[in-house]
Amino acid sequence: MQTKWIHCFVAALCTGAVACQNEPAPASTQTVTQSATPATAPGAKPVETPAGTATAPAPEAALPQLKEGDDAPMLTLTLQDGKTVPLSSLKGKQVVVYFYPKDDTPGCTVEAQGIRDQWEAFQKAGIQVFGVSMQDAASHNAFIEKHKLPFNLVVDADHAVTKGFGVPVNGGQYAARHTFLIGEDGKIKKVWREVNTKEHAKELLEAAGVSSAPAAEAPAKKAG
Repeated sequence: MQTKWIHCFVAALCTGAVACQNEPAPASTQTVTQSATPATAPGAKPVETPAGTATAPAPEAALPQLKEGDDAPMLTLTLQDGKTVPLSSLKGKQVVVYFYPKDDTPGCTVEAQGIRDQWEAFQKAGIQVFGVSMQDAASHNAFIEKHKLPFNLVVDADHAVTKGFGVPVNGGQYAARHTFLIGEDGKIKKVWREVNTKEHAKELLEAAGVSSAPAAEAPAKKAG
C-alpha cells in the first residue's frame, strides 16, 4: 500500500514539471516592437516636431564663385538701346564684363572714363566691353551721353546678370564693383573683386595681353 502511494506521488510530480515547461511566458516578458512614432491617420496633419527641430525651408541657392578657368555664364545681355547680345555669340573674342554700383557717381565715372580714354587700344585688340549696374536704360543713356562713353551698358532689372556672375547686390540696388575678363575660349581669364578705378583700364588691357599705350621712342643722339 505504501509502495503504491509513493508511485502515485512521483507520477504527480512529473506531470507538474511537464506542465510548467509548456506554459507560455508572462506578458511582461514578451518583446515589444511598437514604433516610437505614432501613426498618422489618413487626412490628419503630421505631428509637429519639438521647437528647434522643425525642418527649415530650403535656403536660397548660394551665388556662384567664379574663378579663373571656369566657363563664363552664357547669359544674354540687354543693352541701354534695347538690343540684346548673347555672350555665347562673342566666343572667339575677349570680353570685359564689369560691374559698378551706380551711373554718374565719382568712382564709377572715373572707372568708365579710364576705359573711354584707352578705347583705341581696346578696339585694336577686338575686346568687347560691357558695364553692368542696376539703373534703367534712361540712366545708362544719360551716363553714356554725358561722358561720351564708347561702350555699352547693360540693363539688369531682374539681376539675372549679377546673379549669373555671382556679384553681390548691396541694398538690393547697388552691384559690387567686380570685373570679369572672358577669354576667346569662353572661359574666365581673370577676376577682379577689388578694383582701382583709376588704373583699371590699364589692368584690363595688361591682362588681355595688350599694351595700354605705345612705348615712346627715345630721342636720337646727335652725332659728335
